[in-house]
Amino acid sequence: MSEASSRQSTALPKTTRRLRPEDCIIADKKTLRQAQIGAGVGNFIEWYDIGVYGYLAVTMTSVFTEGMDETWGLLVTLFGFAISFVVRPIGGMVLGPLGDKIGRKKVMFFTIMLMALATTLIGCLPSAGTVGLWVIIPLYLLKMVQGFSTGGEYSGASTYIAEFSPDKRRAFMTSLLNSGAMLGFAAGAGTVAVTTFIAEANFGPEAMLNGGWRIPFLIALPLGIIAVSLRSRIPESPAFEITQEIPDKGNPDSIFIRHSLPKVIRMYWPQILVGLAMIAADGTASYTLTSYIPTYLETQAGVAAAHTALASVVVLVVQAVLIPLFAIVADRRGRRLVYRIATIGNIALLFPAFIIMQSGTLAALYVSLTLIMIPSSAFLALTACFMCELFPTASRYTGVGFTHNLAVSVFGGTVPLVSQALVQGTGNIYTPAMYVMFFSIVAFAATFFLKETARKPLLGSVPVVESYEEAMALCEGQDKDENLDTRTMILVAMPAESK
Repeated sequence: MSEASSRQSTALPKTTRRLRPEDCIIADKKTLRQAQIGAGVGNFIEWYDIGVYGYLAVTMTSVFTEGMDETWGLLVTLFGFAISFVVRPIGGMVLGPLGDKIGRKKVMFFTIMLMALATTLIGCLPSAGTVGLWVIIPLYLLKMVQGFSTGGEYSGASTYIAEFSPDKRRAFMTSLLNSGAMLGFAAGAGTVAVTTFIAEANFGPEAMLNGGWRIPFLIALPLGIIAVSLRSRIPESPAFEITQEIPDKGNPDSIFIRHSLPKVIRMYWPQILVGLAMIAADGTASYTLTSYIPTYLETQAGVAAAHTALASVVVLVVQAVLIPLFAIVADRRGRRLVYRIATIGNIALLFPAFIIMQSGTLAALYVSLTLIMIPSSAFLALTACFMCELFPTASRYTGVGFTHNLAVSVFGGTVPLVSQALVQGTGNIYTPAMYVMFFSIVAFAATFFLKETARKPLLGSVPVVESYEEAMALCEGQDKDENLDTRTMILVAMPAESK
């Protein structure tokens, strides 16, 4: 438990109320599977778009900045990626509190529709050769719409799945969101590679510039329809529904009632600072691998885009498998250990990876991507559960939405733009590696301030178990179980007859 949550715990009145089996939430396997699929499709589409935009960056530079200097045109295109992250915290600040007020399900339904629509409309934009450079404006606007919706998407999906997951397997269950994200990115990169191959084989080397680039974006429409259909069937988070029974009165600092964003920041600023440090390291590593490396390899190492896309698909599929394996370790051995593996891995492996990729060979391509992927996988194994464990249920969507989106926007989404600017400004082709390593050093220092949360119930909620028998065993051993503190559970704030 973090420092602030510890203070909140001690501020709660002492109680003789004991945990009962009927207080626990029993995670129904069928419902949990339905929730995971419904939540995961949004993350898949989000990263599908990131993959498509990243691997079409050079092509889109020719399409949307025709007539502009090529070097500046690439920065303008990459700025389109960065600008979506500028509004992402706004999405988190608006949609997070809304999700704590009206429910996770309703907000997630809205974000997936908005995201799919914006991606599809990008594929409908005219080229600069047709209407002029002003077309950059609607491109940026649509990327901002994507950023706004994404601001509520990942934090909502993380919160939703964390609240459904059994406490002893929460890292594993939530890590599947990022596995799905990597598969989404791989699908985006793979779609670009297949589209490029088919278009150029049938219509010549200019086929992608002449309209082939639109196809990967337009595919977002049927994906969005499928996602909306799946999300319409998911249930609401049981932990959220319980918090709705608590009146917003009594102790104004209670962890059991919903707070405004300013109040959440005041109450949980230590968690927010630690969260920012960890997600900054996570984001710079992850977005370097997924969103900047394609451009870097093509412009600095002379690797053909098709080769990079294919290699990325392979590496990201492996990463999708590796992420939940790290999560299993986090559930069994703790969050702090896995975060230290991630940070030390980045510090040790990033520089060799960038040196190796300079050879430009296919073998070097796979080796370098793998070296970057391994520590990134350790980070991604914990992103969702770690953020959700920082904040109480009543204000979780608000806290996660603000902290995660601020860190990802400032440090993650700007990676392609900042890294390219560092290379062009300094002439040093290794500065992108140094940039990621710096944030990993900061995150390693932050691990000393982490309070272990593995196997503990979420703050402000009750234990989530997999069977009534497990609930009974948990209650029978509660006096000796250091992971249980009924003062942080919503049952102590409720009259017994209301349960």
